[in-house]
Amino acid sequence: MKEISLRVNELFYSIQGEGANAGMPAVFIRLAGCNLKCSFCDTRHEAYVKMTLSAIKAEIEKYNCPNIIWTGGEPTLQLTDEIVSLFSNYYQCVETNGTRKVPSGIGYIACSAKAPVELLNKNFETINEIRLPIKKGDKLPEISLLPKATRYFISPIDVSRENIDYCLQLLTENSLWRLSVQLHKLVGIK
Repeated sequence: MKEISLRVNELFYSIQGEGANAGMPAVFIRLAGCNLKCSFCDTRHEAYVKMTLSAIKAEIEKYNCPNIIWTGGEPTLQLTDEIVSLFSNYYQCVETNGTRKVPSGIGYIACSAKAPVELLNKNFETINEIRLPIKKGDKLPEISLLPKATRYFISPIDVSRENIDYCLQLLTENSLWRLSVQLHKLVGIK
């Protein structure tokens, strides 16, 4: 029987740069491909190498880190319950755009919500964090319309002063939200 392979854009060790897990050391597994074409996307996720699950595990083990973050592109285009279960000895986080359900066994779901509210509610009853990418002029949805989350973040789509100031203004009007700035970009790491 042929071993399952994933289309991997890159696999690297760093710290989580945004959301509630900011600063957490992790091995990032960036899977290739996305079902959206966001104009502000800062990830070149189209290129990839095919890696077997055993090759991915061997690479992860080199870092001696208990945390992995499935990211992309959109990782749920490739992840399945079976694949996630094979990495059950790791604390697994996923970063998703919210357009698809997340496989079971994921310990932490960070949704950088880019799907309509109706689809988010169809895909998630509860979620660890919703992180909305925001640029000047964007409106915040009512939290009551979103899936129940432990934390709700707004995240400027870049670290420009204009977008950060706009996010800070939104926070003065919407105190249930928190700010998440892409820390990894500010400190100059991957």
